Amino acid sequence: MNTTRLIIVAVGGQGNLLTTKVIGEAALLSEIPVQMSEIHGMAQRGGVVESAVVFGNAKSSIISDGEADVLVGFEPSETLRAINKCNSNTVVITNLSCLPPFTVALGKGVYPDLDKLQELIRSKTKHLIAFNAADLAKQASNILSVNIVLLGALIQTKILPLSADSIKEAIQTKTKKTFVESNLKAFELGFAAAKELD
Repeated sequence: MNTTRLIIVAVGGQGNLLTTKVIGEAALLSEIPVQMSEIHGMAQRGGVVESAVVFGNAKSSIISDGEADVLVGFEPSETLRAINKCNSNTVVITNLSCLPPFTVALGKGVYPDLDKLQELIRSKTKHLIAFNAADLAKQASNILSVNIVLLGALIQTKILPLSADSIKEAIQTKTKKTFVESNLKAFELGFAAAKELD
């Protein structure tokens, strides 16, 4: 089995770790070898959360610079920050709904221009799928489901060795029952958005 390397970056509270658990569960259901690792940073204070997921018979879950096959960013500036993990064959999926850091709110930082951000990512990678996942999460009746919207977009690319059905099954077992219906809808909306943009 070929090795596939996935990086997921987010701001604390956006559901990165839940997304990683759903992916891991789907891999187990599908009997696909998977290794995962996480960097939490200052997650509870709105800091960066990064997950690495490696499918196949790799010896480590560490993804070095230039090794990612796919990068998923729940926040645009975090996607840009992780671009060093990518190479010219990497596919990038990013949310375009911004959560500026407190330094921007204090006037001590400048948030990157979204058009320039996308241009830069496109210049360094194979393909970029960029859309406002927060809008789709609202359509799914759960603004907190941005992560699942982006998971739907990721699965649509068929880069990972996981089926939509295995992810849906994992969503039902790994998310709170009150959110299962909205999460399944969010997944479908993200899947459809990526298909339209592809």
